[in-house]
Formats: sequence, C-alpha cells, structure tokens
Amino acid sequence: MECLLNLWKERYNPDLSALYLATDNSLSRSNLLKLTSPEGRATTINKLHRRLLEISCQIAEIKTKSFYADMPNIVELWKTKGVTQVVLKVYLKLLEIYQRTSPNISPVLHLAGEHIESRSLASWTTLAKQALGMPPIEELVRELEPMLLTFQKQHIEVQDRHTLVFITTLLNFTNQLLLQKLTPLEQVLLKPYFKFVEEQVAYPWQRVCAAVAKYPVNSAMFRIVEKMFPAAAEIAETVYSKLVKLLPNHTSHRGELTEPGIIHSCIRDLQIFQAYFWLCLLEVSLVPVEEELVELSAIVLPTVGVKWKMIELWNQLLVEEISSRATPTQRILLQPYTKWWQQAFLKKRELFFVPAKYHHHQTSPNLEAQSLSSQRKWLYEQSITLEKQGSRE
Repeated sequence: MECLLNLWKERYNPDLSALYLATDNSLSRSNLLKLTSPEGRATTINKLHRRLLEISCQIAEIKTKSFYADMPNIVELWKTKGVTQVVLKVYLKLLEIYQRTSPNISPVLHLAGEHIESRSLASWTTLAKQALGMPPIEELVRELEPMLLTFQKQHIEVQDRHTLVFITTLLNFTNQLLLQKLTPLEQVLLKPYFKFVEEQVAYPWQRVCAAVAKYPVNSAMFRIVEKMFPAAAEIAETVYSKLVKLLPNHTSHRGELTEPGIIHSCIRDLQIFQAYFWLCLLEVSLVPVEEELVELSAIVLPTVGVKWKMIELWNQLLVEEISSRATPTQRILLQPYTKWWQQAFLKKRELFFVPAKYHHHQTSPNLEAQSLSSQRKWLYEQSITLEKQGSRE
C-alpha cells in the first residue's frame, strides 16, 4: 500500500523539463526557488485573491453551462447543488495549503552552489524535490476530501452521474483561467495542486490503492499495477499521439484533437480509463467499467460530438498499449480484461449515437457573445474590470 501511495504522490511532482531547456533568464532555476519562499508564495497568492477566484469560478460556470447547453440535467446542477460555491471553497483551501507549504530552501541553495543553472536535469530535479515542497498529498487529501467527497459519492449513484461531468469540466475551465494569471514559473509550482484537485474528483486512484492493498506485494496483481501505475501519463500520451495520426480529421464540439484544451482533456481521460481498468482487474469485476465508466462516457461523449469510431479506437489502442508493456505472463492475466473492457463499451454502443445536430458543431465566438444573457455579460464585464484593477496594482 505504501509503495502505491508513493507512486501516486509522484504524479504531482512539478514538471521541470521546460526550465531545463529555457534560455530566458526570467525562467532561471534560482528564480523558481525564490518563488518557493514564504515571500514568493505570498506574492503568488496575492495574484489569486478571493475576488479573482470568485470571478474565475463564475466564468468557468458560464463556459461549462454553455458547453453542455443541450444537457438540461447538467445545466441545472449549479442551481440545485451549489457546485460553484463548493469549488470556490476548494480553491481557497488549496491556496491556503500552498501558502503555508514553504520549505527551507537555504540548505538546498547551499548544496547546489553557484552552478545551480548548469546542473543536469536529473540532479536539478532531485534538488528541486527537496526545495519545492511539492505538494503535501496527505494534507491535501485530509483537508480537501470533506468537500470533494460530496461529488465523489454523488457521481457513483446512477441518478446523479451528471454531477461528475459538470464538476470535472468546471474545474478544468477554472484551472485554465487561474493559470493564465500566473507567470510560467508560478505555473510550474501551482499546476500540480490544480491537477490534484481535478483528478481527485474524477480518478478512482484511491480506490485502486485500497484494492491493491489486499494483495501480497509479491503477487502478480500487485506487480503489474506497480509497474503500470507510474506509466499512466506516458501510456496516455502514446495512445493520444496514435489517435491524432489515425484520426487527423476528427472534430468534436470543442474542436480538433490538436487543440490545447482537447489535448489536456484527452490525456486526463485516458488516465481515468486506466484507473478504471486496474480497478476492474484488482476487484475481479466489470462493475466499475460497466456501471460507472461506460455510463459516464455515454452521458458526455455523444453530446460533445465524439463519434463511436473515436471511442472504439480509443479503447482498442489503450488496451493494446497496456498489453505491449506487460510481460508474456502478465499478458495472460490481462487478456480476459482487455477483451471484456472493449465488449463493455460495444454492448452499449447504441448509447454513443451522435445526433445529427452535434456533427461538426462549432460554436462561433461572435455568435456566442451575441447570445450571452445579461448575467453572462455582467460577469465578463466584471472580469475585464478586475483585469484593469490588477494592472493598476
């Protein structure tokens, strides 16, 4: 169990690769370390003050409602469940934890010496893990779980699966809006925190950890999950790259596969699918895929214009990539599940029919602006006012 928890924590280490290749002096490693100090973190938090968080959550709500405009059950959630207010509380708590997680960087700077900028990526990454204080997973789980648990419990119930759809998209849009307010170095430090929040609602990683804890560490089940768990992002990226090559003309409600927002969503969702796959394997049950994942996918994908061909290829490439990384003995263990996984979606194929009105549906920014309600216009005006206020401060 401890081993899997440590691997889970590794998912939230900062991505420092861009800094290693950067030529801009403002992106130096020493500047990054300075941002981890109490003063540096306070400066970052001041940018993401409560008023900005409120406006960002409200704009994200508008975008989410617009995105799912043809799904009344989702659009009405914000009225009946106070989703946006809970999201605001989550971000306030998240930033509170970030601000008080200020490690002592002096020993690391001393150890790095004057040649910190010339250190290899591996050496620099090791030092950075000590200095960045990234992130306190146990603390995040303990303090955020009471708020996030509401959504996690609700979406498991068949009658309330729309909650997960709404909250995941809302968090995704909010994260995008908040990251736009930060410098590249600040984004390096805060992205893992935002990633954690988005994943905690949608990913059953904790359930995977709990399920694998029932197996001996030398068992075949434990070893295969231990091997594949840290490769989740790499597997997702590989499958996504193949999808882009095989479906170069694929277009959904949000646009083409190569658009940044869609890239993020695809990589995220491919990792969600992996988590459910391992949950099925560990629980020796197809319930997680048949009664949770397939149902959730059927709620969202047809509505946003994702056709069955894409879904079928997505699953095929995913199980093939997982199998290709397994040993011959492990593949024997996986084979029934890879087959059953694809059959679970195939049996519900009729749920993934895309109505004609969603085919190649593209929302024009100008038409969208014209259709904004007075409430939406007010919120956008508030965001512009906020931007002007921020530039004067």
